Amino acid sequence: MKAQFRPLIVLFAVLAVITGLVYPAVMTAFGQAVFHRQVNGSLVEVNGKVVGSELIGQQFDAPQYFWGRLSATSPMPYNAQGSGGSNLGPTNPALADEVKGRIEALKAAGTDVSQPIPADLVTSSASGLDPEISPAAAAYQVARVAKARHINPSDVQALVDRYTKGRQFGLFGEPRVNVLKLNLALDGKDVS
Repeated sequence: MKAQFRPLIVLFAVLAVITGLVYPAVMTAFGQAVFHRQVNGSLVEVNGKVVGSELIGQQFDAPQYFWGRLSATSPMPYNAQGSGGSNLGPTNPALADEVKGRIEALKAAGTDVSQPIPADLVTSSASGLDPEISPAAAAYQVARVAKARHINPSDVQALVDRYTKGRQFGLFGEPRVNVLKLNLALDGKDVS
C-alpha cells in the first residue's frame, strides 16, 4: 500500500511546486519585464504622484469636470472590491429612477438636456467601474465644462478629441475617452 501512495505523493508535490511556485514566478517576471505598466495597474501619475488608474473610474460630479458612467458598486462608488453591475432590467422601476436621478443631476450642473442624452451618461456599466465614456457622451458635456471653467468650448472639444482613443487595432471595441486623463488635462496636469 505504501508503494502505491509514494508515486502519488511525489507527483502531487512536483506538480504543486511547478503550478504553485514556478509557473507564477515565471509569469510574474515575464509580466514585469514586458508589460511593467499594465501588470502594476496602469497607474496614472501626476508629478510623480499616483492619482488613479486608467482601468478604474473615479467619481467626478463637479460641473467643471467631465462625468463618467454611473457606478453600481457599493458601499461607495467605484469600489473595485464591490465590482458588479446593478443587474436592473429595462422594466425595473429602480433603473428608471436611476436614469431620472442622473438627468436631474445633469440639469442641476447646467447641462442642456434638451438634446438626446447618450446612454452611457445615465446608466452604469457591467462592472460598475468603467473609466471611459463614448466621444458622444464627452461631446454632450463640452458646453457645461467650458461654461463652468470660463473657457472656449472649442478648446474643450479639442481636448476631448486629443484624448479620444479609436478602436483597438482599428477593429475591436468602440472609440472612447478616459475621463480621468481628460479631467487631469483640463486642470493642466502633465499626465504620465
